[in-house]
Amino acid sequence: MNTEIVGKCWNCEAALSQSDYGREASCLACGKPTHVCRNCRHYARGRPNDCLEPLAERVLDKTHANFCEHFEPSLTPAAGASPAPEDLAKAAQDLFK
Repeated sequence: MNTEIVGKCWNCEAALSQSDYGREASCLACGKPTHVCRNCRHYARGRPNDCLEPLAERVLDKTHANFCEHFEPSLTPAAGASPAPEDLAKAAQDLFK
């Protein structure tokens, strides 16, 4: 069995081996799915489809498991959940106080 660390969980940053990235696999530490866009080295927020791979199929929820053929684990996954819109609005208002 291969236990070499090839990536980290996008949610809790737990170390993951190649066998932890199955389509139905979840992180043993936090239970979040692992074969997700935010765990992929091609994930790039702001790019078309938030992906560096131009031929990748569109994935709407970057935190749910998918069947992307271009998936490659990342040692520096994208951070967990995006800030809530209310938090962003409050931060913007705080700038002008």
